[in-house]
Amino acid sequence: MHHAGLHERDRKTVEELFVNCKIQVLIATSTLAWGVNFPAHLVVVKGTEYYDGKSRRYVDYPITDVLQMMGRAGRPQFDDQGKAVILVHDIKKDFYKKFLYEPFPVESSLLTVLSDHLNAEISAGTISSKQDAMDYITWTYFFRRLVMNPSYYSLEDISHESINKYLSNLVERSLRDLECSYCIEIKEDDQTIEPLTYGRISSYYYLKHQTIRTFKERLRAELPIHELLSVLSDAEEYAELPVRHNEDQLNSQLAQQLPLQVNPHSYDSAHTKTHLLLQAHFSHAQLPCSDYNTDTKTVLDNSIRICQAMLDVAANEGWLVTAISICNLVQMIVQGRWLHDSSLLTLPHIEQQDLYLFRKWANKKERPIEGLPELIAACNGKEGVFAAIVGQEFQSSQIAQAWSFLSHLPVLEVEMSVKGWWEESQEETERPLPAAGANPKAESRWLDVHADQEYVLQVSLRRINLGQQRRKQDSKAQAPRFPKAKDEGWFLVLGEVDRRELLAVKRVAYVRHRTAVSVAFFTPEKTGKCIYTLYLMSDSYLGLDQQYDIHLNVTPASISAQVNSEVSDSVTQLSLKGKTDRKSR
Repeated sequence: MHHAGLHERDRKTVEELFVNCKIQVLIATSTLAWGVNFPAHLVVVKGTEYYDGKSRRYVDYPITDVLQMMGRAGRPQFDDQGKAVILVHDIKKDFYKKFLYEPFPVESSLLTVLSDHLNAEISAGTISSKQDAMDYITWTYFFRRLVMNPSYYSLEDISHESINKYLSNLVERSLRDLECSYCIEIKEDDQTIEPLTYGRISSYYYLKHQTIRTFKERLRAELPIHELLSVLSDAEEYAELPVRHNEDQLNSQLAQQLPLQVNPHSYDSAHTKTHLLLQAHFSHAQLPCSDYNTDTKTVLDNSIRICQAMLDVAANEGWLVTAISICNLVQMIVQGRWLHDSSLLTLPHIEQQDLYLFRKWANKKERPIEGLPELIAACNGKEGVFAAIVGQEFQSSQIAQAWSFLSHLPVLEVEMSVKGWWEESQEETERPLPAAGANPKAESRWLDVHADQEYVLQVSLRRINLGQQRRKQDSKAQAPRFPKAKDEGWFLVLGEVDRRELLAVKRVAYVRHRTAVSVAFFTPEKTGKCIYTLYLMSDSYLGLDQQYDIHLNVTPASISAQVNSEVSDSVTQLSLKGKTDRKSR
């Protein structure tokens, strides 16, 4: 047998045996018809229907899938013809005969996703009115097929008036959907269209507008991880996840092993299955069958960009707690662990029952090892120390693998300064912030800034474990439980903890040696002392986050400093525009 659940090694063995004629008959699933790249003398399509869990009935395979299966018939080096046998119900026999012996028209599928296409064009500025939307549709393949085969698209006749009315209703319906999803705004003249922030987020991350509507309506200022997981699972991108025949029973059994409860009446839902697969991924739970492994890969492939969009929504609303929880959720997805798990469990071969080794070592050295940062500090780059900690329970090859993972983890040193205008200075200046270990009560720790003014936090990130770096071109995170390669990166989150307010979010790419990042922020309107907090959060690893308090002494606003700051911003923008214009020429 040949199916998606086979291990890579087993699949290659099956393919080689079949190609070398050691196996005469190969049984393959329909989805693999697109991937199997070797022909056969005879292909038998045993049936043309499959069970669709979403509609809870058997539906026909797409014609393209049947054609792809038939296309495997015929071996060019041995045969001058291919043989394909299709087993169908008698009532469908004439349809398939017509399909096989006559050209089959290719119809457009744009209608089902028209709203999302219009949203992308509106966000890009291509469409700015309803008339633009009408014109856009007339340039699509859908419009060509609409004229050629109107009945397929429920159009009664192809007169000019009928087509105009049909397209007008189509545009109105699509734009209304986008407006309900907070993606666009239709102006008072009922013609002009303007993109909104949520529409741009949807377009940037290639998300369906229904997903953005879900985020807008369900995300709140302080959502815990388990509720964020529910919101993620209900994204429209997961609506097509297959729920096969009898899988509702498998989902029910799987749910009994997992910590978070789901609606017991929705085991046949694609979104519930997504929720269970994510929980199983974090819990390292045994999946009921090989198809679930494939489905988990599908869920994880989409999860990061959906979470990135959730983070942008939280940032737009200024929700600090939710934004930090979303960053934690991304870490959980990449490493395949719950947030409350010890970060030591992300090391290869380390399981819950092995954590006593680190506690025992801590008792010896009087230095607790609770997570990865303490372990990195305890080892100080020496593999021998790590081997001494875990050696009694693991083989040398396992120790080598775990040490390779640990020694390549990013260890960053952070330096900060604030750049801006002060009343007493005649030019823009940069003032360093005290180091993290400085006395919090010392007056020198407080930086004077003017109220209601924009400043720029300059953050310097330096990787201090350069000796253990991998090859220069290898910026990939170590994530054995994530299905595809992912670049290592960071989130910089600036917020005010007392008010639970998020001030800025910046994404930082892989830090090889040293990286400088600028984060713009506004000071409070009220004078007095306040504390901003900078969170440096990995987008790939659990337990490596850092946070720094920034002590600000807010003095009365300065008109001259504000004017200088605004003029400086304008000059910078003009300079950037000039560079862009020169490049375009």
